[in-house]
Amino acid sequence: MNKIFMLFILTISMPLFAEETVKKEVKDPREQKFNYDEFQEAVNERVEKQLKRLGRGKIINFSKELMKKEELLKLREIELEKLAEQLKMNSSDFKNKIKNFRGNQVKFLACLDDSDKQKEKRVSHMVDVVSGMKPQSAAEVLSVQDSEISIRILGMLPPEKVSKIFNLMKKEISARLQKQYMTMKK
Repeated sequence: MNKIFMLFILTISMPLFAEETVKKEVKDPREQKFNYDEFQEAVNERVEKQLKRLGRGKIINFSKELMKKEELLKLREIELEKLAEQLKMNSSDFKNKIKNFRGNQVKFLACLDDSDKQKEKRVSHMVDVVSGMKPQSAAEVLSVQDSEISIRILGMLPPEKVSKIFNLMKKEISARLQKQYMTMKK
């Protein structure tokens, strides 16, 4: 809309520009070098001068407001572009962190699985060892073991062997292990 308005103003003021260039000998504006701010200033002065000649104060104020709003829009657009770029970078960083986390999670779970497998191997090895022992020796070994491990080993032995082992243990240890053995999850 701003560009259309400027085009309209320039179309109206073309005869005035032509008169002015004939009256005054001015250097060709294309030969002058402006930076962006100087160019904006020169355009603003030129438009203001032409609009004052037309004698329409409201148009001058309106065009100034439009130019200010256009500048604000440009600044906001630049800020939004920066924010979008930052968001894009943050998004890619976040995706990389999630990917790394999932990789570490898989490694950790694999480690836990390996640990569980190794523990099961050791327990089944102990089952083989205890099943080959005499009941008295097995009772002595399982009495001093951690109760959880003892229960797991007893859970994998044949019932007749388990009953003989329980009978040969001290009564308080046997009672405690039997209670845990009965509540063991299968």
